[in-house]
Amino acid sequence: MVRHRPDSAGLVLDAARVLMAPVVRWLLRHGVHYGAFAEQMKSVFLDEARREMARSGQHEPSHSAISLLSGLHRKDVRALLDAGARRIASPPIPVASQVYTRWLADPSLRDRQGALLPLPRSGPMPSFDALARSVSSDVHPRTVLDELQRLSLVRLDAEHVLALKADFIPSDDLAALTQLFVANAGDHVAAAVHNLTESGPAQLEQSVFVDGLSAQSASLLSDASRAAWREAFDRFVAQARPLLDADNARDLAEADRHRVRFGAYFHTEAESAGAPLLAPADRVGPAGAPSAGPSPKENA
Repeated sequence: MVRHRPDSAGLVLDAARVLMAPVVRWLLRHGVHYGAFAEQMKSVFLDEARREMARSGQHEPSHSAISLLSGLHRKDVRALLDAGARRIASPPIPVASQVYTRWLADPSLRDRQGALLPLPRSGPMPSFDALARSVSSDVHPRTVLDELQRLSLVRLDAEHVLALKADFIPSDDLAALTQLFVANAGDHVAAAVHNLTESGPAQLEQSVFVDGLSAQSASLLSDASRAAWREAFDRFVAQARPLLDADNARDLAEADRHRVRFGAYFHTEAESAGAPLLAPADRVGPAGAPSAGPSPKENA
């Protein structure tokens, strides 16, 4: 855990300004102005203040205590609590996403070249209906198929279902894309906040940066990043699936269940657009909070 400094509040606030810049850009492009955003943030500050106080043993803090920690006016605290404000929960993973991801991850559903095999519409595995039912018995396979078709991820060819993309990216559905963005970016930031504020083992939160590149070189590295992700995805899922099956067989209590997310990202833009906060001086190297294991320099 990083030690607090006397000026930590100012330092963190300056950093938050940089972190929020792309979020504000996203909000403005969808017609959300400052007033609406600020009003929405009141419940977030309330929820997180209550969460922090519960961690310190204050499970039923007064309105004044919540107001002092969050900075919210007591009338806002009272109004939000009366309205039943609740802590923000992680968005659930849609069944369609789970089914498509399992299809992507199962080597028995690929040909020798690694391409996804067409699946018979019905019947025992390997079939689309059996695949869908292996993920959820609560959602009918026809419903899952309709959703994947709506997202332009599959198409029907006679009695077979054909995959159209090598990953779950519903390019034409704003709600689905937004849900993916919130889940991925939220957990990425949560990992970094954990490393900066919690004791115990650090979570993986690393990146590598290169500057001074041409647009063509940046494009080649974009292709390399996708290939690296595909390899990492296959290796990670190959280990995760048997672990998940074994844990499901143990019938774990709700309090003993954990979720994990392992991701990657690639970003490029003109250097004239501005450098990130505290960008390292090296032109090629690692960036990120230390993670468990070797130091970032050794990982580079």
